[in-house]
Amino acid sequence: MDTFEDPVEIVLWTRHEDGRWSARPLWMVLVDGRAYVRSAFGRRSAWYRRVLGRADVRIETASGRLPVALRPVGDSGLVRRVSEAYRAKYGLCWPGPVASVNGPEAAATTLCLTDAGQVPQLPA
Repeated sequence: MDTFEDPVEIVLWTRHEDGRWSARPLWMVLVDGRAYVRSAFGRRSAWYRRVLGRADVRIETASGRLPVALRPVGDSGLVRRVSEAYRAKYGLCWPGPVASVNGPEAAATTLCLTDAGQVPQLPA
């Protein structure tokens, strides 16, 4: 899956080592039709650490939970564009949280959502 619609937030599910699942609502932005998320609390966020540890990951849609892959973004130019997308989408309503999600610690956790099964788009 390469193209996503642009919901205000998504629910990201990650599986713990003991098999339990936990959910986290996340802001999502689009850059060139690709979906990106960040950990507002940087690398110390438990869901982010599970993702890096190769945990199973799902996104929640109206039809259920769909498997996805999250790929770290290392391109600094793309990370800046994702920051600009966060500012444009959320900055007027939530300037404080946007400043946090665009800070250096959070920006370093930028992830691209990929491989979301056979579903063509996320619901709005």
